Amino acid sequence: MTGTEYHESSVPSSSIGRSFLSLRRHQIHAMNGHHDPSTRRNHELDSFQDRVAVLFSDLSSGGGGEEVFLSLAWFRKLLDAFLLCEEEFRYILFNNRSILSHPPLDKLISDFYDRAVKALDVCNAVRDGIEQVKHWQKHIEIVLIAMDPYKKRLVGEGQLLRAKKALSDLAVLILDEKDPASILAHRNSSFRSNNRTSGHAVDHFRSLSWSVSRSWSAARQLQAIGNNIYAPRGSEVVATNGLANPIFTMNSVLHFLMWALVAAIPCQDRGLQTQFSIPRSFPWGLSVLLLHDRIIEESRKKERRNSVGLLKEIHQLEKCTRQLLELTDSPQFPLAEEKKMELMLWVKELAVVRDAVNEGLGPLERQVREVFHRIVCSRTEVLGFFHM
Repeated sequence: MTGTEYHESSVPSSSIGRSFLSLRRHQIHAMNGHHDPSTRRNHELDSFQDRVAVLFSDLSSGGGGEEVFLSLAWFRKLLDAFLLCEEEFRYILFNNRSILSHPPLDKLISDFYDRAVKALDVCNAVRDGIEQVKHWQKHIEIVLIAMDPYKKRLVGEGQLLRAKKALSDLAVLILDEKDPASILAHRNSSFRSNNRTSGHAVDHFRSLSWSVSRSWSAARQLQAIGNNIYAPRGSEVVATNGLANPIFTMNSVLHFLMWALVAAIPCQDRGLQTQFSIPRSFPWGLSVLLLHDRIIEESRKKERRNSVGLLKEIHQLEKCTRQLLELTDSPQFPLAEEKKMELMLWVKELAVVRDAVNEGLGPLERQVREVFHRIVCSRTEVLGFFHM
């Protein structure tokens, strides 16, 4: 994905980012003739912390935008925030490239990019999860074609049976992501005869889409990324000319992003038991901790406990599927007017979810891909400074 495509797909936050970068460079340029390099560096590092704080405060408070918490739009904003932070961080490292190979800075940078490499697997797993949601869309389309709520026509038995078959297949796919054993307990008699076909379809889809091994665990990968992330001691800050602080910031931001994506998108062995330890001295810390608490709170809600992902649109899709399966179970024809109205209400809700997913899933996938490529390019570039 090109830089132009990225900026076009995420104009609001990218515009903020460009203004941040322009402001920072203007400030540094203005200081060049008046301050020594140490003062300029300190100003740059403080400005970086403040900008990270602004981005995450906006995510935490909603910023007055249209992004509903944990929606596709909100996650696009979170990915934008990471990309902006990464760009600023790389700029700081470039400006200080002459000292990056000095200990203990070299070890801190190497550890950060080791974590970033581990995050690449999470990006791949998230993209697999996105592909799975796209696969669900095919069944949703069948339901909407069979039960088009915007055409004034009678709901016939054939339409209802087609819709129910598609809903049943969709439920199988969603349940399979939660717990393969739960499928047998939840399938109803209307599609037991299709078990072999549905199971084959799931296995075939996985064989085409999975880019991480069957034994890979999102929970273990997140644990590996989060291991030994700690706020730098005063001696480390002094020994690294202050660069230990932005490295800790990027470690924490990377860890939070990967954890939030795993929480939202279907992944193998999802796990949310991750802790973040951030001192109050970091201005962005409170916002990240508040976001962590809010996501944990969402995961504990009764209707979310068994969800395949905390993404708002996935929750709506699961809810619509469950309600429509109940309404299409052993209907009496002709349908009573009240039941028909309720049925069409949920079909319309399903159409709204379909539109939201169609609109937001592609851009989200492109941003995840951009994060992947940005990590690869940044690592190559920064580690190259060690040999200058």
